[in-house]
Amino acid sequence: MNANSTIPSFPFSCPIRLRHLIREEFDQWSRQFMAHAFASQNELGRLCDEAVYQNDIALRLEASGFGPVAKEVPLTISFRDFTKVYYLDLVVRESFIVELKTVTTLLEEHDGQLLNYLFIAEAPHGKPVNLRPASVEYRTVNAVVVSRERRSFRLVIGRWQPHTGRCRDFLDLVKELFAAWGAFLDSRLYEEALIHLLGGKSNVLRRAPLTRAGSSLGTQEVAHLTDTIGFRVTGLAPDACAKYEAQHQRFLALTPLTTLHWLNLYHHHLELVTVKR
Repeated sequence: MNANSTIPSFPFSCPIRLRHLIREEFDQWSRQFMAHAFASQNELGRLCDEAVYQNDIALRLEASGFGPVAKEVPLTISFRDFTKVYYLDLVVRESFIVELKTVTTLLEEHDGQLLNYLFIAEAPHGKPVNLRPASVEYRTVNAVVVSRERRSFRLVIGRWQPHTGRCRDFLDLVKELFAAWGAFLDSRLYEEALIHLLGGKSNVLRRAPLTRAGSSLGTQEVAHLTDTIGFRVTGLAPDACAKYEAQHQRFLALTPLTTLHWLNLYHHHLELVTVKR
């Protein structure tokens, strides 16, 4: 499927009209910003809460003339009646985006969080900054795919098997959602939107009983399309999918579910697979 045939306006809003920084300008501003981040940690130490560093760095930036600085800037994405609001920790001069952390070390998931924000905001660069380690940890995250390119994707359904009208509704909803948002966003965001649009958490998220050899093992929350059909959304690389599919089959064997519709998102490649017990 190619979603470029009908491209709706991107359902995104932000109270700041973010200006795109070219890489040279971003790198120059990055050096200035990091000087203040290091100064903040040197004076405050490395045991403060994130909000404390956020306030202190913003004050330092403003005092030096490197402003304006906005904190907790809302970033809203929507589809139909679903709305999700994220918050950008710091936005300097309406263009330089920083995500502050106070964790042991920066992980891939932190880069992924910021990358999701950049894609939604259609901003090319951002900076995660961690003030907990002995020396401030930082790097640059680049959103190398623009909005129009994200809306060009391939949805593969060769291994998908609809059992009910509800299954076909699920596929139609997936197509509409990706036509509106494009690919590359956080898989959890798509899943959250699908759960909402299919009836909401109270109707879709149910606890399935798990048993082995007739013995109860407890219950686990699963997104349901029907009483016997569940669904899951992941963002796995292709080389990890075969092993993960086997895990799905093991999980199904423990539950009353007979079928799981599995939507995996990997860059421009989306695949909907039906896994059976």
